[in-house]
Amino acid sequence: MTSSDRQTLRGTALLNDPFLNRGTAFTTAERRALGLEGLLPPQVETLDRQAERVLAHLDAKPTDLERYIYLSALVDRNETLFYKVLMSDPARFVPIVYAPTLGEVCKSFSHLYRRPRGMYISLDMKGRIAEVLRNWPVPDVRFLCVTTGGRILGLGDIGANGMGIPIGKLQLYTACGAVPPHTTLPVQLDIGTTNAALRADPLYLGLRREPPPEAELDAFVEEFVAAVQEVFPACCIHFEDWKGTDAIRYLERYREKVLCYNDDIQGTASVTLAGLVTALRIKGEQLSDQNFLFLGAGSSALGTSDLLVTAMEAEGLTVAEARSRIIMMDVKGLVEPSRTDLTEAQRRYAHAAAPTRDLLETIRRVRPSVLIGVSTAGGAFTQPVVELMAEINARPIIFPLSIPRPECTAEQAYGWSDGRALYAAGIQFPQVLRGDMVFRPGQANNFYIFPGLGLAVYATRPRLITGAVIIEAAHALADQVSPSAQARGMLYPPQSQILEVEVTSACRLAEYLFENGMATVPRPEDIRAWIEGMCYSPEYGAIAPAEG
Repeated sequence: MTSSDRQTLRGTALLNDPFLNRGTAFTTAERRALGLEGLLPPQVETLDRQAERVLAHLDAKPTDLERYIYLSALVDRNETLFYKVLMSDPARFVPIVYAPTLGEVCKSFSHLYRRPRGMYISLDMKGRIAEVLRNWPVPDVRFLCVTTGGRILGLGDIGANGMGIPIGKLQLYTACGAVPPHTTLPVQLDIGTTNAALRADPLYLGLRREPPPEAELDAFVEEFVAAVQEVFPACCIHFEDWKGTDAIRYLERYREKVLCYNDDIQGTASVTLAGLVTALRIKGEQLSDQNFLFLGAGSSALGTSDLLVTAMEAEGLTVAEARSRIIMMDVKGLVEPSRTDLTEAQRRYAHAAAPTRDLLETIRRVRPSVLIGVSTAGGAFTQPVVELMAEINARPIIFPLSIPRPECTAEQAYGWSDGRALYAAGIQFPQVLRGDMVFRPGQANNFYIFPGLGLAVYATRPRLITGAVIIEAAHALADQVSPSAQARGMLYPPQSQILEVEVTSACRLAEYLFENGMATVPRPEDIRAWIEGMCYSPEYGAIAPAEG
């Protein structure tokens, strides 16, 4: 339905439109003019009063999964009220509409399904993708988050059940970055699934087939990317949770051709770099002085490593010197040259060493100052591992980033390191008390990066997102951790201030894009005022009363 079509809605049709519906907030005059008399209780309420009722309902729910289901129903009937609630307390609601609750949602997405949200583009639409995309009612889509469901939050290939991720990601564009929600579009690219249990589930909503061979998939993705350029020419494609090898291949193929980025690769790399920059400020050291050990050698590890190499180059190292400081392990052991199963991207980090699958032995050999977990192996950073890191480092940097099961908890990291660890995880842990010390663990989560990046892209309309922009996003975030917060061991700004953080990051990124000739719009005199003027605010706007 177009904007002009919506202006003609009356009565129950208006109440059933989540973009225009305001429920009990319709005024007496609006009710009379728009055919709503008798369809609502007589009391006229403010948006704040409506939000109060929603918060009371949420407080009564027994689990975050139930809260997610309630909020999903809310956004389907009143989008403004939904965002009013989310933006009132991001620290509370981000973990509900995103990780870690979203992992539980995706496991049962087909069973929890209520009504469509976003678009499902499946293999049987080959040759017609542009035609199908035109069924979307909004012509000016600016952000399209697309997944195949091939690698979701450590759950593996869950096919069409992965649709919960694009939905949640784009809601954070708005809740954390104030990107107008009507400009966003979640997309499930349904290519089938390797998950036999899902294919056998009678309630599964996706294609019941194996994914196609690589050549066929490449042709399908090529048509999809071309169709997006045709139908939504100002759109940024946000690749999300694709199988690792596909994620790397498509980022390399399209990053210099169309406006796109991969959040699992570049977003994870950027937020990790931001946390490392802050941790090293606390230690008084440089990035190029560190040795890094990754547990996990997939797309997240490789993307983060590549960004670290670029950042260390800026500090004076050669590419070879920077790569030599990065060691990787995966489920098959140390990434080293004798392995025959390595991808081309992994071989860049395959350094001469004796094969081993022993993490402790590798730590003793390498003596890393930074230990990063992107393995999806919850609990892999055991007490001996953390104690050894603390033995060889006065302030070990430990980032267990796997979601939803990190390699160790905050309490474990602080306890096993005698409170000396500089810690951030992929999920948020509560503060930890040890004696008279209070530790505030950070959350190295991509929502610190992509909403601000999205707001900057929305405002400046660049043609590409370069690696330098991703590094700038990391520094824009790190520079917002004050010295007093660093003194308390904090590596990221408080989540309660996330909207302010993202707007500040967006302003800095916009400045960078203008200075480097990447923006395609005129530069304003006051960038912050200009960007703040574009920010979405969850308020009820005017509705033109229909005639008659």
